[in-house]
Amino acid sequence: MNYYSLNHQAPNVSFREATIQGQAPDKGLYFPETIPTVDPLVIKNCKDYTKEELAMLVMQPYVGDAIDEKSLFRIVSETIGFDFPLVQVNDRISSLELFHGPTLAFKDVGARFMSRCLGYFSQQATGKVTVLVATSGDTGGAVANGFLGVEGVEVVILYPSGKVSPVQELQLTTCGQNIKALEVSGSFDDCQAMVKDAFMDADLNKALQLTSANSINVARWLPQQLYYFFAYQQWQDKGQPPVIAVPSGNFGNICAGLLAHVSGLPVKHFIAACNVNDAVPGYLRTGNYAAKTAVPTISNAMDVGSPSNFIRVMELFGSRYETIKEKISGYTVTDDTTRQTIADVYRQYGYVLDPHGAVAYHALQEYLGEHPEQAGFILETAHPVKFPDTVEAMIGKKIEVPASAQHLFGLEKKSIAMKASFAELKEWLLRG
Repeated sequence: MNYYSLNHQAPNVSFREATIQGQAPDKGLYFPETIPTVDPLVIKNCKDYTKEELAMLVMQPYVGDAIDEKSLFRIVSETIGFDFPLVQVNDRISSLELFHGPTLAFKDVGARFMSRCLGYFSQQATGKVTVLVATSGDTGGAVANGFLGVEGVEVVILYPSGKVSPVQELQLTTCGQNIKALEVSGSFDDCQAMVKDAFMDADLNKALQLTSANSINVARWLPQQLYYFFAYQQWQDKGQPPVIAVPSGNFGNICAGLLAHVSGLPVKHFIAACNVNDAVPGYLRTGNYAAKTAVPTISNAMDVGSPSNFIRVMELFGSRYETIKEKISGYTVTDDTTRQTIADVYRQYGYVLDPHGAVAYHALQEYLGEHPEQAGFILETAHPVKFPDTVEAMIGKKIEVPASAQHLFGLEKKSIAMKASFAELKEWLLRG
């Protein structure tokens, strides 16, 4: 499998090169030359496969001969070494819980897969790889955990000061070793712009071997398909394809789901559930796309005004507005509605949503109100304990910290303060 730049001004590359480069030299995102089709018999009999077998069948065509079969099976097995339960909330809505990994967030899947791929490639390469990543919340912790101790790889995480939750901040600032956290006085979009500028800077690329661990990197983006397949293993007996509501910020997650669907996974409809940073719902309503300046919300991981991965959604459907609108509905959910949804769902069903899951739940509830014959599930992308102030105020009780996260509160935060300035980032990186 080769990958091409969506700016179409750079050579096609292998999975290995796309993973190490992160972004094409012409500033475009990489996209697979062909979309593999999953055997319909595999879909029909998916419950007969283990998670590892199914993951291998999905991922192998994208990796090609860049990783040998035995090593790839080990990588996918380690990537998905935790549960992905589909929990029924009421008779029409279920929740795919993606927070049972080591950092309590869906991004554990992409970060673990990418870190292990880079670890494999670093054994064949000379020189250190520097992973540069911006985070609006969960990416930082997942990347830090996934790459911690990986030989030949240094990780630099940029996050917006004061705009991530306490648990999220501890997860990305307490690792040490080969992980460094830069606390930027700005927004996630500022952090992401600094990272993008770094990849395009000739001096930095001459001095460092840079790659990205954001979902712009194919090794972070592509494995997110897997939990959609795992969800279908648990959904299949319901007799009709699901409507899937995805909390959407940078649009890598929903784009991976759409890719799985194009590959053959039965899905009735997708919902892009956004907070007030809703450039894509605006496009779905009008046919005109306009990036926005990000504003802070209680669903902070979705505070993205210019989602990088939406161009991949456009590419997947040939930029045909009518086709995209047929596949995806967009919803805008305010903070007040998010809070009320957390309270209502807990009161009615005893289920605790995090703010991102609540955005998806409200959007799915609205959609199903207009389509009473359908049913579906949300992606619950982070554990509610990451957002204690919001969630506890709405459910009227304290959230128990999972055992896997309790140790964080005894660790010391270590971060490097930085202005929202590419020049300052460049100087810091060159000092090494």
